[in-house]
Amino acid sequence: MADLLTHVLLAYAGCTILSWHRPIPTHWIAITMVGSILPDLNRITLIVTNRTFEAFLGVPFDIDALSTLGGTVLLAGIGSMVVTNQHRRTFAALLAGALSHHFIDGVKAYADSAAGTWLYPITWARHPTPSLYVSSDPAVLVAAVSITAIVIVTDRYVIQTK
Repeated sequence: MADLLTHVLLAYAGCTILSWHRPIPTHWIAITMVGSILPDLNRITLIVTNRTFEAFLGVPFDIDALSTLGGTVLLAGIGSMVVTNQHRRTFAALLAGALSHHFIDGVKAYADSAAGTWLYPITWARHPTPSLYVSSDPAVLVAAVSITAIVIVTDRYVIQTK
């Protein structure tokens, strides 16, 4: 859960920093925060198995594909079709959040020092990671909360008072 919260907090912080240059309405920031959890939707296999999805869809299906670039583009497309208007902006906001998730996960530590195949369908290559953090480390959540708190304080008391 800390990993999920970390992605949401850092998406909020990133959008807030971007809004210092050009104002971003709060609902778009919220949509970007939702987009930051799209790659983690593959965790639904903790509740529902791949066999259940295969039986429902009638074709072989692996839910882990949702954590790849192609999967997040697909999920952002589906999510953008849910809104009644501004499909392209919704798609861009969801995709921006998902890409921030992929970027943050792209530098975490893996046992074999190579990231997952998150660049699929572009390539199956697994790029080397700098192994900056372990996602289960509580210090990562503390760092994300601290960064977000600094951004909020800066936004409310420094940027807004100008």
